[in-house]
Amino acid sequence: MDHRDAFAWTTIRHVSDQLAGGDVNENSVTVHYWASARSAAGVAAEQVPPGSLAALIDEISQRHRDRDRFDDVISTCSILVGETPVGARDHASVALNAGDTVEFLPPFAGG
Repeated sequence: MDHRDAFAWTTIRHVSDQLAGGDVNENSVTVHYWASARSAAGVAAEQVPPGSLAALIDEISQRHRDRDRFDDVISTCSILVGETPVGARDHASVALNAGDTVEFLPPFAGG
């Protein structure tokens, strides 16, 4: 094994370690919070029941209702379901299935 093989394995291992609890819960949706959304939520990731994106947002809002600025920060985030941006789609029309991942990405300085 040369050093390139070791680097690739280390990189892949590092990315996989970012999952909540080290693995994916196949019966729920994994929510990842990034940057200021992570700070507002007080956690990097959590599991929620499948349903619609609107139901997920209601659920996380209830879970974090005691956190200052959570709803304000989440409302400014771009949302990805898997690798697909939600954009302006109605959140009630976006179905989330067990095993899906939802990412909350706040606006970043510089683009």
